[in-house]
Amino acid sequence: MFRRAFWFGAGAATGVWATTKVNRKLRSLAPDSLAVRAADQAVAAGHRLKDFALDVRAGMAQREIELNDALGLTAPADPGAAGQAEERRGIAGRAPHRPALGATHPYDRNEDH
Repeated sequence: MFRRAFWFGAGAATGVWATTKVNRKLRSLAPDSLAVRAADQAVAAGHRLKDFALDVRAGMAQREIELNDALGLTAPADPGAAGQAEERRGIAGRAPHRPALGATHPYDRNEDH
């Protein structure tokens, strides 16, 4: 009698455990649950990508400083001073000369003289 009661209890416990596992799996595969999980993973991937980009930018800045030191290049103390010096020389703000559309150079004409 005890043997039958034991196996009946073990079978009932196994059935409850299996039913619970199946129901959890079905809930996790529901469309709403999948959408939430995909959104969470996309946000996490975005954070990882942002962290990577920030690390790359910091590494680039550090390497630029190292190269400037190695080459003996120094930036001006006042960043506006470089622009003012170019304006005094007449370099800044001047657009390159471009002929109008359809215009040709006088020496490019093929005329008989």
